[in-house]
Amino acid sequence: MRALPVRLDAVLVQAVIAAALSFAHLHDLASAAGQEGWKAWAYPVSVDLLLVAAWRRLRSGGAKAAGWCWFLVALTASLGANVATAGLLDLGAVPAGLRILVAGWPAVAFLGGTLLAHTAHEMTDAPEAADPEPTAGEPAPQPVAIRPAVPVPAALVTHARKVADEHRVRTGTPIDTPTLRARLGVPAPLAEAIAAQL
Repeated sequence: MRALPVRLDAVLVQAVIAAALSFAHLHDLASAAGQEGWKAWAYPVSVDLLLVAAWRRLRSGGAKAAGWCWFLVALTASLGANVATAGLLDLGAVPAGLRILVAGWPAVAFLGGTLLAHTAHEMTDAPEAADPEPTAGEPAPQPVAIRPAVPVPAALVTHARKVADEHRVRTGTPIDTPTLRARLGVPAPLAEAIAAQL
C-alpha cells in the first residue's frame, strides 16, 4: 500500500474547521441583519480576505502597525459574529446598532484592504549586482559618488533624518532605502535621493 504524498497536518485541519465555523457564523449574522442572498455570503469572504491581507503585511517585514490594526479589526468582526450567534443574540430581532455595523462593514473592509495592498512594504526593487572581484593585476574598482538627480525639499530631508535616527535607535542598524521609502510614502527615485543626502 502506497503512502499518501501529502501528510495530513492536524493544525491545518483545525484551521480549516475553525475557518468554516467562523464563515458560517458571519453569514448567519449578516443574513439576520438584513443582508440576504449573495450579500450574506460576501460578508465572511470580506472578513477572511482582510485577515489574510493583514497577516501578509505582518509577515512581509514592513511597517507592522497597519497590519496589526487591520488584523485586530477583522478578528473582532469574526469573533463578534461567533459570540453573537452563540445564543447571546436573538437573530430574529437584531438591534439597530448591529444592523448599522453590518451595513457599514463593506466600506471598512474596502478601506483596510486598499490601505494594506497599496501601502505595503514593497520589495520589488531588484538587489544591486555585486561588483566582480578584481583578478590579480587588475586595479580594484573605485567607488562612484552618486549625486541625487531628484530635487529634495530640505524639510523632507530633515524629517527623513528623524525617521532614520528613530530606526537606528530602535533596530541598531542604519535604515535602508526600501524601508525609508515605505516610512515616508514617497516614490523610489525620491527615496534614493533622500537616502543619498542622509
